Amino acid sequence: MATSIDQARPDSPEARLVIAELESELVGLYPEESSHGYSVDKLLSEGVHFFLVNHDGNPAGCGGIQLYRDYGELKRMFIRPPFRGLGLGRLLIDHLARHARDHDVPLLRLETGIHQHEAIRLYEGMGFERIPPFGPYRPDPLSIFYERPS
Repeated sequence: MATSIDQARPDSPEARLVIAELESELVGLYPEESSHGYSVDKLLSEGVHFFLVNHDGNPAGCGGIQLYRDYGELKRMFIRPPFRGLGLGRLLIDHLARHARDHDVPLLRLETGIHQHEAIRLYEGMGFERIPPFGPYRPDPLSIFYERPS
């Protein structure tokens, strides 16, 4: 089974499909004021480096990284349910960490929701540690913030 991670435009049909599936999963979990994910338009306007995970020719997931001077923030991390458990999330995080290092960014940070138990296990299993809110974020009882070296 072939897996690839390729840079893509978030407004491509494949990316829109994966992002729409992510949004449909989140909409029932969090109120709008606790939804911090970027829209497709914001991913583009903010210059987020965006990647699609393909598995056996199918769009299996996505993730991006917004690069700042001191850290890169992971954005729109998602593996579609039929592709979970295959290690694709780990591959994607490793890919984004390499991308950060290639751009001399030493630290990864992210925000996730408290109801994304699989994601939380993945992040903590890959060495991410909880931190207070960073950048534009404010305390939110439905959010958890993490960082780790890239």
